[in-house]
Amino acid sequence: MFFERPGGGERAILVHLEGQDPASREDPQEFLELARSAGAEVAGFINISRYQPSAKFLIGSGKVEEIQAQVKQEEVALVIVNHALTPSQERNLERALECRVLDRTGLILDIFAQRARTHEGKLQVELAQLEHMSTRLVRGWTHLERQKGGIGLRGPGETQLETDRRLLRVRIRQIKQRLEKVRGQREQARRGRRRAEIPLVSLVGYTNAGKSTLFNALTEADVYAANQLFATLDPTLRRLTLEDIGPIVLADTVGFIRHLPHKLVESFRATLEESANADLLLHVIDAHGEEREQQVEQVLAVLGEIGADSLPMLEVYNKVDLMEGIGPHIQRDEQGRPIRVWISAAQRLGLDLLRQAVAELLGEDLFAGTLSLPQQMGRLRAQLFAVGAVQSESHGEHGESHLAIRLPKLDLVRLLSREGVDPVEFLDAHTLQ
Repeated sequence: MFFERPGGGERAILVHLEGQDPASREDPQEFLELARSAGAEVAGFINISRYQPSAKFLIGSGKVEEIQAQVKQEEVALVIVNHALTPSQERNLERALECRVLDRTGLILDIFAQRARTHEGKLQVELAQLEHMSTRLVRGWTHLERQKGGIGLRGPGETQLETDRRLLRVRIRQIKQRLEKVRGQREQARRGRRRAEIPLVSLVGYTNAGKSTLFNALTEADVYAANQLFATLDPTLRRLTLEDIGPIVLADTVGFIRHLPHKLVESFRATLEESANADLLLHVIDAHGEEREQQVEQVLAVLGEIGADSLPMLEVYNKVDLMEGIGPHIQRDEQGRPIRVWISAAQRLGLDLLRQAVAELLGEDLFAGTLSLPQQMGRLRAQLFAVGAVQSESHGEHGESHLAIRLPKLDLVRLLSREGVDPVEFLDAHTLQ
C-alpha cells in the first residue's frame, strides 16, 4: 500500500535456481505447485544453474536479459523467483525486467492471505505481510529522491518515509497485542481441557500430506480439504471419543513447508501453540511422496522452532492406496508401542487401526480397571466418585465395593498416598483381573 511498484498479474514466469548447497536447495515441482496454489497461470519456467549468487540480481546479468526477453515475448506482468531475495535484489530485478518480481517468501504470504478465513488467521497473515513489507518500504518513495538540494527544493521524502514506517510499527504493535489476547484465550481453553482431563491430539505434517482429509474422516467434520498447498490455515478443534479413553480433542493445524519463512512461524505462533501443548502429535506423512524423507526433516525442524520436538509422536503414513503391496497396518517398537500407522484417509482405510494406536499411547498413563475396596475404605470410594473416575459399581459377597474406574495413574497414586497406603502393593492386592 506504500509502494509504487509495477502492477502484477496472474500470468507469470517462474525462475528456479539450481546449484545451491543442499541445505538451501528448493524443490522445482513444489515451486510449481506453490505458484498454481496462488492462482498463477504459468507462462514459462526458467531453470538457472548458479553456484555463486550475484549480490545485485541473485542471478547473472545474462540470465536477467534472457528473462527480460521472455517477459516481453509472453507479455507477462509477474516474475516469481524460487528463492529469498533481499530488498535491493528485488528492486533491481523489477527495474531491469520492468515488471513485478516476487520471491518465495512473498509467494507463500500471498497464498496465506488468500486462504485465511477467521479473524485470527487474517491478523496473523497481515502481521507477517507488514513485517515483510517494512524492509521494502523505501522503494515506494524513489519518486521523491529528486526533491532535494537547494532552497525551495528540499522535499519531504525522508519525513514521509519515516511517517509511514511509524504507521507500520503502530499497526504491527496493534496486531501483536490482539494476537496476544487470542493466545491468552487459547491458554484459558487449554486450562479448561486440562482440568477436565481431556487429552489434546494435534495433527501436524508437511502441507498437502492429507491432514484435513484425515481430520474429516475421524471426526465427520467438513473442514476444507483440497489437493493444494496450504489448504488449511486456521486451526480447527473437534471432540472425538475413543474406546477405553473417552473424549479427546483433535486439532487440525497449518501445514509446514521447506524453509517456511521465519516471519510466518512467528506470526502463526498462537496457532502453532495448539501443537506445542498437545498430549500427542500425529505426524501425517505422504507415504507416496518422492521427497518423503526431506519433508519429515522439515516438519521436525519447525516443531523444534516452536518447542514441540520432545512431545510424544505417532507417525501416520497416509495415501497407502496409491502404493502397491502395502496395506493398512501398525508398526511397533521392541516394547510393543505403536510408532507408525499406515492408512489412507481419502479411502478411509486403517482408521480403526489409527484409533487403536492413539488409544494405546494415550492410555499408557491411564489406569483402567476394577478395584475391590473393603468397607473400611469408604473415604477412598467417595473420593473416586468425587473426581468422576467411577464408571460402574457392584458389590461382593462380603460387602466390598467393586469399582470399575478410569483415571490418570498419577491422580490414583495421589489418592492412595493420602490414605497412607503403598500404591504398588495396594493395586497388586485390590485390582481384580
